[in-house]
Amino acid sequence: MRDIKLPMSEADVKSLKLGEMITVSGLLFTGRSRFHIRAAEDNVFPPIDYEKINCFFHVGPVMKQEEGEWQVVSCEPTSSIRFERYGADVVKKFGLRTLIGKTTMGPATAEALKEVGGVYLSKIGLSGNALRDQVKKVHEVHFLEELGKTECTWVYEVDHFGPFFVAMDSEGRNYFQELAEEADSKMPEIEKSLGIPEDYTFTEVNG
Repeated sequence: MRDIKLPMSEADVKSLKLGEMITVSGLLFTGRSRFHIRAAEDNVFPPIDYEKINCFFHVGPVMKQEEGEWQVVSCEPTSSIRFERYGADVVKKFGLRTLIGKTTMGPATAEALKEVGGVYLSKIGLSGNALRDQVKKVHEVHFLEELGKTECTWVYEVDHFGPFFVAMDSEGRNYFQELAEEADSKMPEIEKSLGIPEDYTFTEVNG
């Protein structure tokens, strides 16, 4: 498994294959809903050098302060699909090469990553406590007083952070979308083998 240095180069991004497992090492920044909304709608964002710190980690971490220094208690990635409304704007605004989160994102973000030359990495089989131990230093915090520890932006230095898998590549392919399409294509054969009629309809459940 490869460890990719942050910020990722264009060559690194293009070399990554859909579904490939990797770790990353270097500097990244965190954010959740408030980061996306403020950056996209209000043009308010942390004063970070986004060329040097170019990896956006979707997380609302649990943090504590000990002897004047911030420590990560847990940093479980949050579901990235809920940021799809703003994802493409944020990727293009900051020229982001790397997003890290959980689950997937939608077609607008995939197209934006293709445009800037970026990838989306998704967690698998990891806990926030395991990732905590891969954060070597907390370098900065932005908007702490205004947004609180969960929604503010932290800058972490990480070492062999992950592993994550490439869920969206630089060509705009989406691992989860292709997996769903493959599953759908096999359903008629599976239903036939189980004796389910072609015209059978499943019961719809309304919440």
